[in-house]
Amino acid sequence: MTTMQEPLGQTGTEQVAVGREPVLRLTWTDRRTEARGYLVVHTLRSGIATGGTRMRAGCTLGEVEDLARGMAAKTAAFDLPVGGAKGGIDFDPKDPRAFGVLQRFMAAMRPWIEAHWVTAEDLGVPQHLVDEVFASLGMGQSYHSAIRRSADPARTMERVHKGLNAQVPGGLLGDVIGGYGVAHACLGAAKSFGWAVEHTTVAIQGIGTMGGGAAWYLHEAGMKVVAVGDAAGTLYSPDGLDVPALLDLRDAYGEIDRTRLPAGVAQLPRAAVVGIPADVFVPAAISYAITPDNSYDVAAKVVVEAANAATTPEAEAMLAGRGVPVIPDFVANAGAAAWAWWLLLGWVGMEHNDVTTAEDSFRLLRTQMADKVGSLLAAWHSDRIPPRRTGLAMAVSDLDGTETTLVIP
Repeated sequence: MTTMQEPLGQTGTEQVAVGREPVLRLTWTDRRTEARGYLVVHTLRSGIATGGTRMRAGCTLGEVEDLARGMAAKTAAFDLPVGGAKGGIDFDPKDPRAFGVLQRFMAAMRPWIEAHWVTAEDLGVPQHLVDEVFASLGMGQSYHSAIRRSADPARTMERVHKGLNAQVPGGLLGDVIGGYGVAHACLGAAKSFGWAVEHTTVAIQGIGTMGGGAAWYLHEAGMKVVAVGDAAGTLYSPDGLDVPALLDLRDAYGEIDRTRLPAGVAQLPRAAVVGIPADVFVPAAISYAITPDNSYDVAAKVVVEAANAATTPEAEAMLAGRGVPVIPDFVANAGAAAWAWWLLLGWVGMEHNDVTTAEDSFRLLRTQMADKVGSLLAAWHSDRIPPRRTGLAMAVSDLDGTETTLVIP
């Protein structure tokens, strides 16, 4: 079922309002497995919306709508000439039928993918699977609806592929750039609070693409990662974990092999990571990880949302009441989405050189992240204005109400 609330292509500051109705809500049912899939387009700018596709058992339309709303704020906060959307599938990504479900979902969404929706990886759906599906459907790459608008689609496709697959410390640039952005959100928070990096501690819930990338770059920067959590539990060392060694022990689902743990690592229950005494807590695993039920367990001085919608509104208000600010997802984890569009728009990667692309990408992202996190926390320190409120105001101010024109070289 599809509902349309406004004409395609409408733009302006009113599109960022968190209470507005989405452009589209769509529900799909897979006839072979009875899996449910959802597409929510919250806003369109230049006739395009961007947002990943997730897969997890229990995914709901309401969850996807929350995520699409967050994507609309994310693209506006980083002044991208596109709107926000999200896809979601209620199905276990570990089920052997999962690839077929994803393939049929994308085929059903093809009219929107062809014309309006640029999607990518999300929880339970790594980018290489998204690209395999798009290749099988003859669309080449998941940025298809943007690339086809390029003045030179073949050249743009080459730039995107080279950027995504550029080798950098820690892995491929396309895989680690989101975690790099989260790491610099944490570093920006430490700077705002006046903490020396080497004396700042961090606990991370989730050690997949986003959480693992954040852990890697925080470790490289000298911040002490004292705890990481995955589906099997929490790993803790008050003296700091050997992050590279732990990342090498991950399986395809981002879970760490407990049979080969380094010495001195304590194994705690999965929920324990929320209450680890650390300066920074990074929820990087699932949506709604911090709720009113466990918000009082949070022992950190600041929360940096690496997962989309990681904190419920009620929990965020409770944390603020305790003096714990939350750097919202649409800023903290926006690095991957912002960078993908910088690559598409030719702001990075135009020289088709891996080293230059990586250097330019890292420089631009850390500069923008430091500026935005600094602004959010300056308002918090001076007037106790919650970072989310400041961020939403920043997102609205980045739009001037005029039509946008998407120009992809």
